[in-house]
Amino acid sequence: QVQLAESGGGLVQPGGSLRLSCATSGFIFGNFAMYWYRQAPGKQREWVAKITSSAITTYSVSTKDRFTISRDNTRNTVYLQMNSLKPEDTAVYYCNVFTGTNYWGKGTLVTVSS
Repeated sequence: QVQLAESGGGLVQPGGSLRLSCATSGFIFGNFAMYWYRQAPGKQREWVAKITSSAITTYSVSTKDRFTISRDNTRNTVYLQMNSLKPEDTAVYYCNVFTGTNYWGKGTLVTVSS
């Protein structure tokens, strides 16, 4: 079955960096676009970034120029490099794939605070 497992979250000061990973299994990773979403406390889940099977990337307005999504098809893993972090980036970050069914990981918490 499809499994997604995020890791790499934690507490970071404003202006700092974190790299999130999402290890996957149960589907042909290289065939599908991968997504990162986030959900801040009391808010709806929002889309953060996308990387296609051809490694074309797109970003939300709020994360463009600070975040970088990438993938390693040999490791079936998608990454999110987050730089210049702001307190408003505090959220649980989820990776996602749609294979005909939508799949989500359990998320990893990122807290940006001094």
